[in-house]
Amino acid sequence: MDPQAAKLIGAGLAMIGAIGAGLGIGVLAGGAVQGIARNPDAAGTIQTNMILGIAFAEAVAIYCLVVALLLIFAV
Repeated sequence: MDPQAAKLIGAGLAMIGAIGAGLGIGVLAGGAVQGIARNPDAAGTIQTNMILGIAFAEAVAIYCLVVALLLIFAV
């Protein structure tokens, strides 16, 4: 197998983790919207926790991107 092809396949496999982050953010945002719809008085608390959860989920996707870029350009 060509080394360049192996690097590209590895980078693609490294980005599989971004699927989980995208699904997690979607579930989190949907749950927050439902929670705010049921209890509008708690909107501030729910929104703060939602943003914190989204930041943690997005960090996983950024790590996947960094690994993929390292595989493509540094190895």
